[in-house]
Parts: sequence; structure tokens; C-alpha cells
Amino acid sequence: MMTTETGATADPVHLGDSASSIMDKVQEITGEIPRKQLTVEDLRRMSEPVKRLVEAGRVLAVKRLVEAGRVLAVQGDQDGRRSARITLQDGQLYLHPLLRQPTPDHAHTLQESEVVGVLESSCTLAFLDLGWAGSTRGRVTIRLTPDTPLARQFVLLCTGQRGHTYRNTKLLQVWRKGQPGECVGGGDYESNDGEGGAPLLPDLQGQYRKSARAGAVLARWSPESPRSAQFIIITRDRQDGVHWSCVFGDVVSGLDVVRAAVNHSDITEVTVVDCGVVLPL
Repeated sequence: MMTTETGATADPVHLGDSASSIMDKVQEITGEIPRKQLTVEDLRRMSEPVKRLVEAGRVLAVKRLVEAGRVLAVQGDQDGRRSARITLQDGQLYLHPLLRQPTPDHAHTLQESEVVGVLESSCTLAFLDLGWAGSTRGRVTIRLTPDTPLARQFVLLCTGQRGHTYRNTKLLQVWRKGQPGECVGGGDYESNDGEGGAPLLPDLQGQYRKSARAGAVLARWSPESPRSAQFIIITRDRQDGVHWSCVFGDVVSGLDVVRAAVNHSDITEVTVVDCGVVLPL
């Protein structure tokens, strides 16, 4: 028997006679999930209406695991050499970058390929966490333009799928500070000084928008450039009629964080302390 949140007794859950152990049955009733049996479908259930009591218990169990930082996407043979945290914040599931780190004991794991399969078809939101002076100052969420090579490359560098990531990169330069058209650049994952940022995809040509609006995210260099992984975020509307090209996304939250970073005394002290994508489950 289980008690509902209102204190009423729910209908019994009949598991029947089977070869399952008592512990298996208790786990089914309470929603407790055995290690390494978590699936992408379990994550999806957190955003769907719960119709059965047992499903509700499992959904709450998954939520507790994610909130406790115990759910990881792992790459390869699950030996922990490359793993990425999955976290829950404000009702959104976030996938952080794959890092070379051991998989903690008692972690629940998903194959990275399962998660990436979802991303390749429908990922439109990425995030950068900016920090300076020893603390994280806020999250910048960017809505990417679907089906553009620069947006796909940005996802790869936010998730670390190809081994490189924007994590721990610096912001590099501010242009037109305090004036219309103010913007800031970053994204040199190679040398962190503006001289690197090689493309991860063989062809970045595509149909891109132009914009002069604050929040637009664009390539700092042309798609043919050997530094085309670098990006620019516009922080003030431009008013001289000039529009930037190669726009592949827009900041939907956290533009105030970018503006605060621009006003920091030394822009190269501002770091992308974390990055990743919102899981579209």
C-alpha cells in the first residue's frame, strides 16, 4: 500500500507471483531505480502527465537522482574516462560537457550515444555559465538557429562530443564598449588567446541571418576561417544601419550577465566556467 500526498490510502499495487525478489517488488512500488538501469525514457517521463501510481514513483525517483547529481551520460565502455553530468534546474534538463573524469560510485548512467541521438535531431538551446573574480555570475541561454552548420558546431563545443569544449575558455575582447553596437568575443578553445578556434566541421557554409540587435550570436570570423569556432555576442543594438552576418543564435536569457562581464575591468578574466545544452526531452 502507498499513501498519497493528501494522506489518503491509494489502491493496492498487485505485482502478482513471480520470480522477482522482494527487493525488486519494493523498487517497483516505490520507484527506486537500480544502478545502471536508467533510460532516456525515464528522463522523458518527468515532463509528461503521470497516469499510474508506479510511474509517478519512478518519475520522482529519477528527479531525485538528477537533483543529487547522480545521473551521467557516459562515452565508450562506461569506465568513466568521459562522462557528462545531467542536471535539473527550473524544470529544464541540462547536459553538461563530456570530461575525462572517473564515474562516481553509485552513479546512474546513460549511454552518451542515446542522449546525442536526441540532440542531433532537435537541440535548439545551449548555455554558457560565465564567471569572474572566483565565482560563477550567471547562465547565458542561447537559442540556436536550426539546421545551420555553425549552430551544430556550437553544440559540439558545448557538449564536448569531439573532445573539445568551450569550458574554461576566456572571453577575449570587447568592441565599441559603452556605445551602440557593443559586443564581446570568445570561443578560442585551442590557445585561449584569440589565435585558435579551429572548425570542427568540414563545411560551415550555410544560409545565415543578419542582425544588428542585442543578443545576436554570430561567428567572429567567416565560416572559411581557420578560427571559425570563435563567436561574438552583441550586447547593445547597433544604430548605424550596419548588420552583422553569420548569425546562428540569439540570447534568450542571461544577456544581463554578458553585459556585466563586458563591464568587468579585464574581459580576459571572464571565463566560461561551464557549458552545455538543454535536453529536448
